[in-house]
Amino acid sequence: MPRASSCGGAVAGSPSEAQDGGEDDGSLRNDTSHMSFEELLELQSQVGTKAYKQLVTGSSTKKQSSRPPVQKGCVADKHRPLEMSAKVRVPFLRQVVPISKKVARDPRFDDLSGEYNPEVFDKTYQFLDDIRAREKELVKKQLKKHRSGEEHEKLQHLLQRMEQQEMAQKERKRQQELRLALKQERRAQAQQGHRPYFLKKSEQRQLVLAEKFKELKRSKKLESFLSRKRRRNAGKDRRHLPLSKE
Repeated sequence: MPRASSCGGAVAGSPSEAQDGGEDDGSLRNDTSHMSFEELLELQSQVGTKAYKQLVTGSSTKKQSSRPPVQKGCVADKHRPLEMSAKVRVPFLRQVVPISKKVARDPRFDDLSGEYNPEVFDKTYQFLDDIRAREKELVKKQLKKHRSGEEHEKLQHLLQRMEQQEMAQKERKRQQELRLALKQERRAQAQQGHRPYFLKKSEQRQLVLAEKFKELKRSKKLESFLSRKRRRNAGKDRRHLPLSKE
């Protein structure tokens, strides 16, 4: 074992030379390749684990950085492209320039438009009634010219819709007049010292239905209305009846 002892003595006597010398390290690595496992363990116990690993592998214990050196004197350009991280997935649609979101404003539900008052609205747009009446007369004239065909069906549907809108508007005005009369009645009771009585919604519907019956009776349309009502109710009842087995 003279070679192992001389090698071990050289390494143990000069550990700094084993770490820093280039040619000596190469010769020592060649010598350790022919050493047995027991001799390697003895050498590791003599020089230490850190020096032994450096001697066998021939690599430095310091980790070399893979990043290039940073130039401290270089100033980043503000007009350079935006650098995105590779660790975060880039979205398909990303916002490059901030854009102010457009908020839609519905005047029916916006406080800036004020509170809706049906009476004031009808008085303000009362001129629309004359325009609707003229349009209705014009549709009737066009309907007389087109006796059949697709144009006749379109005009017929348009006239029917205009009549339905007119009837709904009259019904709304009738209800407004009824509410106004009730309000005036409550105000008169309060002036006389009586406690005002506020009708329930069911009672208000009954009053509206009574006024409708009176109007139909005056216009002699009550019987036709009742007959249509009976047929509609009979059709509803017929749906709930069990099917007859033939």
